[in-house]
Amino acid sequence: MGGWAIAVHGGAGVDPNLPTQRQEEAKQLLTRCLHLGISALRSSLPAIDVVELVVRELETDPLFNSGRGSALTENGTVEMEASIMDGPKRRCGAVSGITTVKNPISLARLVMDKSPHSYLAFSGAEAFARKQGVELVDNEYFVTEDNKGMLKLAKEANSIVFDYRIPILDTCSGAGALDSPLQMNGLPISIYAPETVGCVVVDSEGRCAAATSTGGLMNKMMGRIGDSPLIGAGTYACDLCGVSCTGEGEAIIRATLAREVAAVMEYKGLNLQDAVDFVVKERLDEGQAGLIAVSKNGEVACGFNSNGMFRGMATEDGYMEVGIWDQN
Repeated sequence: MGGWAIAVHGGAGVDPNLPTQRQEEAKQLLTRCLHLGISALRSSLPAIDVVELVVRELETDPLFNSGRGSALTENGTVEMEASIMDGPKRRCGAVSGITTVKNPISLARLVMDKSPHSYLAFSGAEAFARKQGVELVDNEYFVTEDNKGMLKLAKEANSIVFDYRIPILDTCSGAGALDSPLQMNGLPISIYAPETVGCVVVDSEGRCAAATSTGGLMNKMMGRIGDSPLIGAGTYACDLCGVSCTGEGEAIIRATLAREVAAVMEYKGLNLQDAVDFVVKERLDEGQAGLIAVSKNGEVACGFNSNGMFRGMATEDGYMEVGIWDQN
């Protein structure tokens, strides 16, 4: 075994004009979450417990698009989704359409541990949450004033807005959406920076786990489900590796991106970083996305084809990196 390793992400696709203050806030949050995970790993907490712990922290902080601070639907409400996977036996749990559960990732964990199913959604997931006694809050808890303002701009531009904390230029005419070269399923989008959160961990026993959580897209259609709760697309863990993806959900779904990393490691014999590089280059077609990954050997890797990805990585041998922009 190569020791423990951990990686966290706060979304791929970063506006190049992101204010310096916001960059620093993101780095501070990622650093705090890394230290939280490192402390848990040094205390011999299993990988599955560590990924849940770290993603709960990310959901509680409104900086990224998960839990409190989630993107708003076209109706101005929040519908969240999350998934978690334990590598050793490939056990998993996922939820979608969550509106009152304070920490969706923990509900996904309960689906895995306390139900005969792998995926619950909307009213069924909410009913299961009530039966399990998880902490519930009003939907307004997740809504921020910044999000209300950006939803208004998105509706004026008749567009999905990805980074809802970066002002859209020329919002009066809607040119930001109309002139954008970026598309999703053939439709124009404005600014590409979905801030889904995720964590992957391999513990000192070589057990891998992964977790992903998001509020989805600003101004998304009611009932839209992205890649984050889909096992094999946004999240995957097995005896070889753990992977969490972020970016254009529809492209990630088409590519079954997270599972592809494990597949090329198993069938092509690639190491972790080579596997990550291969799937980012060869499986995304015209989509923009990124991912973080760990292997059973204590390796950690990331890759993305967008302007940047909020990320942090650390290993037992002392390596630690927190970054946003292109990899060195």
